[in-house]
Amino acid sequence: MNTPTRRPWPAFLAIVLVSACTERAPVAADAEPADVPPAQAAAPRVAPASSPAAAGALPNFASLVDAYGPAVVNVSTIAGRTDVRGQQPGISPDDPLYDFFRDFGFGPQDGRPPLTRGEGSGFIISADGYILTNAHVVLDAREVTVRATDRREYRAKVIGMDPRTDVAVLKIESKNLPVVRLGNPQSLKAGEWVVAIGSPFGFENSVTAGIVSATARSLADAYTPFIQTDVAVNPGNSGGPLFNLQGEVVGINSQIYSRTGGYQGVSFAIPIDVAINVKDQLVATGRVERGRIGVTIQEVNQALADSFDLPRPRGALVSQVDPDGPADDAGLKPGDVILAVDGKSIERSSEVPPLIAGVKPGRQATLTIWRDRAERTMKVKVEQLDDEPAVARRNVPADSGTGKFGLAVRPLTGNERERLGTDGRLVVEDADGPAAIAGVERGDVILAVNNRPVASVGEFRTAVNASSGTVALLIQRDGAEIFIPVRIGS
Repeated sequence: MNTPTRRPWPAFLAIVLVSACTERAPVAADAEPADVPPAQAAAPRVAPASSPAAAGALPNFASLVDAYGPAVVNVSTIAGRTDVRGQQPGISPDDPLYDFFRDFGFGPQDGRPPLTRGEGSGFIISADGYILTNAHVVLDAREVTVRATDRREYRAKVIGMDPRTDVAVLKIESKNLPVVRLGNPQSLKAGEWVVAIGSPFGFENSVTAGIVSATARSLADAYTPFIQTDVAVNPGNSGGPLFNLQGEVVGINSQIYSRTGGYQGVSFAIPIDVAINVKDQLVATGRVERGRIGVTIQEVNQALADSFDLPRPRGALVSQVDPDGPADDAGLKPGDVILAVDGKSIERSSEVPPLIAGVKPGRQATLTIWRDRAERTMKVKVEQLDDEPAVARRNVPADSGTGKFGLAVRPLTGNERERLGTDGRLVVEDADGPAAIAGVERGDVILAVNNRPVASVGEFRTAVNASSGTVALLIQRDGAEIFIPVRIGS
């Protein structure tokens, strides 16, 4: 049977990014009518999970599970039929043994492709039946069934889903349902105990515990600052709640890193404040609005920090500004380093997209930037995000060439500039030594040296000779502009 999963594959680590889902056949049931959704119903409060009484002892989660376990549900889905012809082990449909294997359970029994079934978890956030789960759990589902701990089953309606954050909102028709309490994930710290409840491999209401390993982790999704934990999360846990010791939901279990497809000690949860923001918009309008300012950013490493005279590596380096976009209108330039958004300090570039996305389109965001060895403040009017933002690609080392700096450059012809769609005047003919180590490649168009535009080979040489330590090259590659720090003499 097929199961909905999300599996990005970072090739250089040979690691699978797996969403926690598994399979199970659902049964639908009719349910009672519901009223207009009120504010979140008062969830029962429990005493915090008992702290260790002595060194080496573990906290007791029993009271937490007793109080909030009934608000955790199993989510079963049925999608369309999947053609499995020829999926018998190495057997073609035309092979004489095809029917033999089919009769023994390999492939469809009645000549029709089987239905695709999936399973995950969810939790009730309002007494009248609103439920949060993962978008990938109910993606393409024709039928969604919610099963409570008392074995009652409800046919669920998908109110909406947001693939960018992997959040979905379901609604079942019932009243006086048990609900969870929501906490503040911003207060989470590495080392705190957390608890997950879900249906791993179909084992409903299973409880696992661990600690917060890190917060604000950036994965493939630029808009979700994931909570990383070592809580055991497996297929079927997707969409289930992550509790703190006060019995508050602080996240939605969503993904794991694994080489095998199963739990290997690294799991990720969507912060509950992100999920609730998505839920409120989906319930109100059926869609999610996000802001954008029209820039491409990259991480600031030590070499780039040295290039721009930053005291230490931090912030998000602007490598490209969309013409006539909000940032361009506000005066933001390539080479600026974003140090804060609306007063929130930026340590890593991955922190910027969710902060800007959270600003309502039409409002202004206040940016603190580093330019010309000093901090400045500017306001940028945020506009609606429609398409995926550009992402500065990572530097990839190249080979060939010789020289102290390691670059051979030449002027671009008019036809070449028109074909490449660039305002640059110089192109890299060969890269070796420090330039190649830094990631400069043949064919890169050089736009600026240490944030100063260069239009000729002479200007390029003068700018490089005037530099010491590290040179920040602004180059254009495959239509994107990125800064590459080159350490002279490396």
